[in-house]
Amino acid sequence: MKVFSSKYTFDYSWEEVSTANWRKYCPWNDKSTHVIAVDTLSREVDPATGILRTERLITCTQSAPAWVVSLLGGSNTSHVYETSYVSPAEKRVTMCSTNLTWANILRVRETVTYQPDLSASSPGHERTEFAQDAKITALCGGWQKIRTKIEDASIERFSENARRGREGFEAVLEMSRRVFGEEKEREKAGVK
Repeated sequence: MKVFSSKYTFDYSWEEVSTANWRKYCPWNDKSTHVIAVDTLSREVDPATGILRTERLITCTQSAPAWVVSLLGGSNTSHVYETSYVSPAEKRVTMCSTNLTWANILRVRETVTYQPDLSASSPGHERTEFAQDAKITALCGGWQKIRTKIEDASIERFSENARRGREGFEAVLEMSRRVFGEEKEREKAGVK
């Protein structure tokens, strides 16, 4: 098993980040063109806690290394199952995802959290802490060399995708702030 961890601080409030999170794979994000569909499977609010729980199926095109495809077969379409929890009371978003494609060969378990960064925020300049952890395990039986090679290639790919994902989400956050700011100005001016 290989582990990937990353932390980052966004110069946006938790409210902005948790709202824009639902538009992470929209046309404003030119870094996520590999995401071809996001289907919401269920969404419910727990009346006791106020936590919003959402299940989504994310469909991507991901070209696996040629040696992996020749060894294992498959196609360029992959599916990821994601469950997210938004706690307005705690100001915390937690997203847990796992791969469905090639799950009998490679298991990827990712957890992402967004919460206010109280140490770096000040009134009028709130920031949000992002934490990402992934555990990647190749399930190739006794073939240690192949298992290690698959895990190493997967960690390298995951790291690159994580960097691009942050860059793309920054663009979504910037556009969201601008669009919502313009809308607020129109409302103040009484323009519909």
